Amino acid sequence: MSQTRKSPKLLVYIAGVVCLVIVAYFGRGFYYRAMNIHQLLTENKHLKQAITNLTYEDQIGYAKVDTQEPNDGKLLTTIKFVETARDDKLRTILEKEYTIEGDIVHFDALIVKFGDKIVMDGKTRALYLWRRVYGEKMSPEEGFAIEEPGAEPQRYGDLLKVLPVKHKQLFWSNIWDLANDPDKLKEHDIEAIYGNVVYSKLRKGLIYVFKISPTGHVYPEIVPDI
Repeated sequence: MSQTRKSPKLLVYIAGVVCLVIVAYFGRGFYYRAMNIHQLLTENKHLKQAITNLTYEDQIGYAKVDTQEPNDGKLLTTIKFVETARDDKLRTILEKEYTIEGDIVHFDALIVKFGDKIVMDGKTRALYLWRRVYGEKMSPEEGFAIEEPGAEPQRYGDLLKVLPVKHKQLFWSNIWDLANDPDKLKEHDIEAIYGNVVYSKLRKGLIYVFKISPTGHVYPEIVPDI
């Protein structure tokens, strides 16, 4: 008889545990869906650790002229643009080819600087995101995309590997847009998000290596193509 009386209690207990598991599962999913960029930047320890793990970079790629010749009265310059890995300057992670009218080419990058509050060791870190390339006879809006805005850049493909996919998408889709909102930058302890355009008159036989200055700006260092 005692066994019979305990069975309903056991069933109620099991049902309660199942309900809690279901609520926890769907609650977790709702939290991931509802999380905004502010919560991600201020509350996620894994993201803060990933940003803290960013190492100093002094080179972020290079460009070289493949061909440069007149065509229908216009000088056309075809360049190869290469992004190199953060941990190995000799390893190519992205390579694209562009044909641009003229010989002066602009390379547009977006630089994101994180302040000492979001970085665990208190030292400033930065991301360098390539945006586009364009010639002097084009407007920047007409330029050719290097990285897709809002997408995860290939150079930082391993940076947020510990985060859920939705959190990675949330970070990269919002980080580009924060540049136009100074109040949110301050709120998230991002020192600055700004464009850095470098341009040069390109010649065949030279390599234009994109270096990073101590102040965090991108500039071309020209070396012979041996």
